Amino acid sequence: MAASPTDGVRGRSSLIRLHAADASVALDPDRGGRLASLQVGGRELFVGPSSDEDRSTQWGCFLMAPWPGRLAGGRVRWDGHDVQLARTGGDHAIHGVVHDRPWTVTHRGADVVELACPLDRADWPFGGEVRQRIAIEPGRLSLHAEVIAGEAMPAALGWHPWFSRRGGDPSVRLAAGHVLATRDQLPTGELWPVDSMTDLRTGPALGGRRIDAVYPDPSSPVDIDWPDLHLAMEFGAPLGVIVVYTPPEGFCVEPQTAWPNALGMPPDSAGRAGVRLLGAGESLAANVRINWR
Repeated sequence: MAASPTDGVRGRSSLIRLHAADASVALDPDRGGRLASLQVGGRELFVGPSSDEDRSTQWGCFLMAPWPGRLAGGRVRWDGHDVQLARTGGDHAIHGVVHDRPWTVTHRGADVVELACPLDRADWPFGGEVRQRIAIEPGRLSLHAEVIAGEAMPAALGWHPWFSRRGGDPSVRLAAGHVLATRDQLPTGELWPVDSMTDLRTGPALGGRRIDAVYPDPSSPVDIDWPDLHLAMEFGAPLGVIVVYTPPEGFCVEPQTAWPNALGMPPDSAGRAGVRLLGAGESLAANVRINWR
């Protein structure tokens, strides 16, 4: 049964729609420059917003920058001291500072859109800019993102897609043999072998599996299957982490350049966790390709 976008997507006049063969993507510059919809063969693959005003992190596919996931206490370790950020997720800061901001469209073509969002120093005291490029072609969606430093700073990024469970019980195949141990949803740095719940190497159906795990050693691609549709999420360096989250309302497969809380770790751990140190004007860039058949 084909799903249709929620009213919160369908009613937006600001959406930018791109089409290729039997697929289409809708972008919402006003709500974080996110992918609000991805349809293949008439079926919606993303969880939609709850309303026309929904700017939450619970739908679509949004970019996490200049850090992905939780940042403990909202503190960034930098130059020998802590930089305090707003706590946007309970006791922590979460998913960067651009996922709910308006983005500017810098280029628009028939099958490609480029957008930019400044890093407001009130939210991110180092300044800078985030850019992304979204392109569609028959059988493929290509995502490119870049964080550009305003001054010397640490950086990481990632994507947070919310895939729909409609269309049958989905399965995920992820070639990774370890997960990060966590305490209060934050990595401790210790590696654990995957267990019967977190082992996705054979592509099991998600069913009632409730996973919230960080895989620090994944191989590309990650395969996502519904009974009638196959997606292959391809990635390469500097994307070296996959977070899998499987609540009842959908499921997330999140390619990231660093662990959650990597920017809050001491310098001797931050590099191992994937933090990139940028000089003024330098950038961190990454690419993801989603293929389907």
